[in-house]
Amino acid sequence: MFRLIHIAIDEARRGMQNNHGGPFGAVIVKDGEIIATAHNEVLSSKDPTAHAEILAIRRASQELKQFDLSDCEIYTTSQPCPMCLAAICWAGIKRIHYGTTTEEVASIGFNDSNIYRILKGEQPSEIEFMTIEREACQELLKEWENKPDKQMY
Repeated sequence: MFRLIHIAIDEARRGMQNNHGGPFGAVIVKDGEIIATAHNEVLSSKDPTAHAEILAIRRASQELKQFDLSDCEIYTTSQPCPMCLAAICWAGIKRIHYGTTTEEVASIGFNDSNIYRILKGEQPSEIEFMTIEREACQELLKEWENKPDKQMY
């Protein structure tokens, strides 16, 4: 277990040293075997979603050829941000091992507090939410509901 978090730490350090992104690394494990590793690549990829956990999930899914990672665990250097936590939930991962807390990473500039406020139902002043073409979009929901060959995920 400690070996796996240290692999995530080494991965994070490698990404930092190569200016790929912040101090974040992740490892996905199945039955004690490493399936995927990743570090933050926001800077190198110019992709704000290229967090270590997201990239590790993508790589593990490709390696296992499935989107359901419910038989996997994730080791990550920091408590997952809301986006990464959502991705972990969508992947079905049920155990998260992490090093530092959201408060600790906020203290060095990675502050997710505005996202947590949105999740609590607060309307942030910097984002405007508008409903548009609701009926047309509801039709998509009906089409999906009636699709005979749909595969749930």
